[in-house]
Amino acid sequence: MWKKNQKRELEEKNQPLQNNNKEQDYNILRKKTIKELIAPSGIDASNIDHLEIISNTKRYARSFFVSTLPRMAIFPELFRDLYLFGDTNTSIYINPVPEAKSQNELNRVINQLETERIVAADRGNINRQSTVGQKRYEAEQLRDEIAAGYNKLFEASIVSTVFAYSLADLDKLTSLLSTEMSKSLVSVKSAWGIQEEAFKSNLPLMDNKIKKVHTFDRRSMGTVFPFTTSEVGHSTGVPLGFNKQTGVPILFDNFHPSLTNYNMVIFAKSGAGKSVTMKTLISRSAVLMGIESLALDAEGEYTIVAESLGGINVILSPTSKTVINLFDIEPEIVKDEITGKERVVLNVENKVEDVTQALLTMARGSTRSKEVNELTKQIIAESVAEEYAASKITSDPSSLYEASTNITSGDMLARRKKLMPTIGSWYKRIKRKAEENDNSDYKFHYSYLLKVMKQYIREYEGQMAYFDGQSTFELLDGSPFINLDISQLEERFARPLAQQILLSWIWEKYVKKNSEDRTKAKKKRVLVDEAWMLLPYPEAVDFLNTMARRARKRNVSLAIISQRFQDFYEKQEAQAVLTSSDTKLFLAQDKSEIGYLKEVFKLSEGEAGFLVTCLKGEGLLKVGQDTAILQITPTAKEFEFVETNLNNLVNMKKKQAVQ
Repeated sequence: MWKKNQKRELEEKNQPLQNNNKEQDYNILRKKTIKELIAPSGIDASNIDHLEIISNTKRYARSFFVSTLPRMAIFPELFRDLYLFGDTNTSIYINPVPEAKSQNELNRVINQLETERIVAADRGNINRQSTVGQKRYEAEQLRDEIAAGYNKLFEASIVSTVFAYSLADLDKLTSLLSTEMSKSLVSVKSAWGIQEEAFKSNLPLMDNKIKKVHTFDRRSMGTVFPFTTSEVGHSTGVPLGFNKQTGVPILFDNFHPSLTNYNMVIFAKSGAGKSVTMKTLISRSAVLMGIESLALDAEGEYTIVAESLGGINVILSPTSKTVINLFDIEPEIVKDEITGKERVVLNVENKVEDVTQALLTMARGSTRSKEVNELTKQIIAESVAEEYAASKITSDPSSLYEASTNITSGDMLARRKKLMPTIGSWYKRIKRKAEENDNSDYKFHYSYLLKVMKQYIREYEGQMAYFDGQSTFELLDGSPFINLDISQLEERFARPLAQQILLSWIWEKYVKKNSEDRTKAKKKRVLVDEAWMLLPYPEAVDFLNTMARRARKRNVSLAIISQRFQDFYEKQEAQAVLTSSDTKLFLAQDKSEIGYLKEVFKLSEGEAGFLVTCLKGEGLLKVGQDTAILQITPTAKEFEFVETNLNNLVNMKKKQAVQ
């Protein structure tokens, strides 16, 4: 009892002390100004051409002012490159000029110009006389407009500050900014010797200490305002990152009704953060929005994501027992355009075309042989169609099934799915047709197919026979993430071939199962990593384009990730993928690629310059017509399964071992 009383007395004695501490902290905060609360640890202003901002991480800042302007101001190009130039703050101080002062100033200018015109006429300088005369006419017109109340003069001072994490980067950005602004005939000068005053002028304190002013009229003043929005995002979705210009989180909904299609492309140089970005988007959208994703993993980077999300990993390699049958065909649910009702159909004709395209790519091989032509395609297509006909598979969905009978009792059981044709059965058909053929025009093509296609046949122990046979697994509906790992296949030909065949198989097994009625359809994403591998193969590019156009109808988003944008640029047939993608994300780019990006996507000079100098995880997000500078930062927990840098992974494991 005594111990309890003693404890209570001690608590009562300490309570006023704790309350006093809280009140004291509150009073301290109340006394501090906003400037004191947001100020960094310190700012070193001892240098005459830059400042050093000392905080958790040292940063460097250099301030500029606009020194000269073009004769004509054009919206929105006047200061657009300045507003969108990476990590930059810009302030514009605008003061209206009283009418009396503007009239006196314009009268003085008109008299001065008239004097210059007379002197030029006396000296016989016709060009100078004409130029000065035009300026005098414009000044008189402006004076009369102001007098009539149609116009007004303003004095404006433009101050900008560029930030960087190293002095070398700051010098590089300074040179780049000056070059970019000079293209629009705007000159910027470093506030040499007055960096502290210029930096203070660029703070949100309404105190212009520079006062390097320019005179605008009402029309030209309107071109200064940044009416072009940098806000990108939706009211729903997953947090993708932060807008570096506004600091506002960007919510991104891949399936938002405002998008004309749900596809997206991501382009970046190696190490810029493509895979980390996609893994972050996949994991967050699976948890927060229930979006199911499937990755065609060319580099083996998504295995850990599938494990973390409770998904499925499928490895395709020369030694694995996994088999993908490209002849697999599935019924699909389509919406009748007249009645609006859904019905189940089996589109054998489209499947014959898809299989023919894949077999053509196989026949051409890594050398992309020119021996394969329309006759070869005709032989392949006819044989593929005959394979389905031999299995009695028609446009009727029920033709996919056969009655199952109990062997012992003879009773009829539930229907079971028929065995599908295979490359092996197709090859045997080609062999029989070659023996029966008496047309000399076809003889060479039969002979060619029998030679080159043998490597894909399991019976002949072909080194690429992992597509011959009945499929060994099904794509399970409801799995948050399915990863098809083809990283162990040979890179030059086997991997692009696997990409094409798997895309066709994914369309059958994963995409077509989704209803055309969006109220019933699930939200699904198909990711094609390192898509540039497909570009040398015409049939593969054709299927990729078709899938990009048809995916939205099935409520599916096709995500294309690639390093080499130049390959897409130079491949005319591949550009349909770009035009069918409403969302585009550009991370750090190589200088050799930026020119192509700038031309195709109409990037400004500032945007292009930012993509060459930006850091890992920073990029330019374009959603429809809107653009934002994006910073993508996964959480510490997410980094455990999205990180791809081997050195960082080793350090993370060491920290975990210590903890």
